[in-house]
Amino acid sequence: MDAVLLLIMAASGLSAVSSQVRHQYHFVYDLRNMTEAQKYCRERYTDLATIDNMEEVKILKDMAATSQFFWIGLCDDDRKSWKWSLSDTSFYRYGETEFRKWMPGQPAHYDHGQHCTGVNDDGLWNDHSCKARYKSVCMDVRGLNVKFVYIATDMTWTEAQSYCRKHHTDLASVRNAAENQKVDDVIPAEQSAWIGLFRDSWKWSDGSFSSFRYWAPGEPNNVGGNQACVVAGLGGDGKWSDDSCDNKKPFVCYTTISKHIIKVRLVREDSSLDLNDPAVMEQMLKEVQQRLEDQGVKGDVKLSWRKQADGKVFHKEEEEETKKKKTRRKRDEF
Repeated sequence: MDAVLLLIMAASGLSAVSSQVRHQYHFVYDLRNMTEAQKYCRERYTDLATIDNMEEVKILKDMAATSQFFWIGLCDDDRKSWKWSLSDTSFYRYGETEFRKWMPGQPAHYDHGQHCTGVNDDGLWNDHSCKARYKSVCMDVRGLNVKFVYIATDMTWTEAQSYCRKHHTDLASVRNAAENQKVDDVIPAEQSAWIGLFRDSWKWSDGSFSSFRYWAPGEPNNVGGNQACVVAGLGGDGKWSDDSCDNKKPFVCYTTISKHIIKVRLVREDSSLDLNDPAVMEQMLKEVQQRLEDQGVKGDVKLSWRKQADGKVFHKEEEEETKKKKTRRKRDEF
């Protein structure tokens, strides 16, 4: 044990190599309306559930104990909200998400399902039904550089979005007049093409900008004109429907979990000590945990070692350097 303690105390390098944030979900089976559910989640957790991708949909389906519909944190609170398919805020400088090049009189049909945007061959924009079929313009983003790519296949806006996300970065975002001209340049004469601007009045309770949606067919349909909140059928296919915010339903809250991967360099005081021995690694984790607590780190912190491809956690630095040299020699031989 003393040898392990000395090893931990002699740690000579510590650096974070990656981190990620994910959601931890909490099901509440009390029946409450949307406002009551939101208040409950904010008091005890972070907020009503935000869902960012299909992986999280699957997690929620696996967790659901009943076949009921559950409130999630999506609500309709702005009837005229246009946003870009690519929601990464780092892509846009101040004011660039607001650039528009509408034709005179456009957009004109907020209440007739024309919620998606196409560009004509003159560079001006129209609102269209998202179910209409047009060509599209995707974009490839590489740092500060953006390349626009014309896709000559007729697709609905949703199909075009899926295609662009699979084969490129996303449907085209147009941040300024210069980029609008580049988009216009790739569209052939007498053609119209989808870009990534769509009207989405649905917003997450926690204020996040996730554009992920998993609507059931025909949804949202706003039956009765007052369905401004969203339920997820987590006991079935997991898909979403709009519903009256006054209805009482079970709901899902979330908290945020941060996961950090740390690279550690250690000095071994006892040359006979096998750092990959499970008992040794377990003792080292206990020592690190104690040191974190001594430094005032609070909360539910869980530590674990990350194994490399060969199943080991630790490698001698000279071995790693030798491997790198061998790799460089092999590259030079080709």
